[in-house]
Amino acid sequence: MTIHFSPLTGAIGASVEGIRIDVPLSQDVFEQLHAAFLERTLLVFRGQHIDPASQLHFAKLWGDPVVTAMLKPLDGHPEIVQIKDIPKATSSTEAWHYDAPFTEVPPKISILSAVVVPAGGDTMWSNQYLAYETLSPAMQETIDGLRVRFRGSKLGKMLNVDEQDIPEAVHPLVRTHPESGRKALYVSHLENLLRIEGWTREESVPLLGYLYEHSITPDNTYRHVWTPGDVVMWDNRCTMHYAVHDYGDQERVLNRVTLHGEVPQ
Repeated sequence: MTIHFSPLTGAIGASVEGIRIDVPLSQDVFEQLHAAFLERTLLVFRGQHIDPASQLHFAKLWGDPVVTAMLKPLDGHPEIVQIKDIPKATSSTEAWHYDAPFTEVPPKISILSAVVVPAGGDTMWSNQYLAYETLSPAMQETIDGLRVRFRGSKLGKMLNVDEQDIPEAVHPLVRTHPESGRKALYVSHLENLLRIEGWTREESVPLLGYLYEHSITPDNTYRHVWTPGDVVMWDNRCTMHYAVHDYGDQERVLNRVTLHGEVPQ
């Protein structure tokens, strides 16, 4: 099996050719995928058309599946969440975000498989290593060691969860990747951030808002145009993503597996 990796942009992502992910992979092939994943933070596999069982088998090569708090699994597949029929008015993903930073142990990897694709409905990713590394040394020194309180506000609103049941968690504003050792900015849309710990909300918003905008500049991002059968996996420890809802009431169906991560450090 000859695998070819093609960078998607200068900042993030690689397209993977010459491989089927619904067949057993040798240790050598997995090591090539793993190395490319750590370097590029996002891998795209076109034309796979895998079923839920195959998606889950591939995902388990990378870790243990976990379902995000407040989400319901797919019938018959308790480790998969199906993303479909989300009205634009209540969409929680139409903002730059990490998956589940409002949990004590956010997932480390997310894997999406495209089942039904509309005209539109692209997904964008941003490299949060570069978001941190392109800050001035003085700003890096300022934010290293700060901790932020995340809250699942947008998702809770979409699912009509009672306010008292919306989860919260505190994590470093700058986290260190446990495998690469690189530092990444760990921020989100302000609706999902309460404050920097020890600061007031009024003190926190200007800095968090600046860091959020800084992290999503065009030269730091990749926009994926979905086609049926695509599989995209990304490192949730060092990338944010944004699901564009420009497809009206067209059908859009993607199956997602997330993998148990580590407590951010």
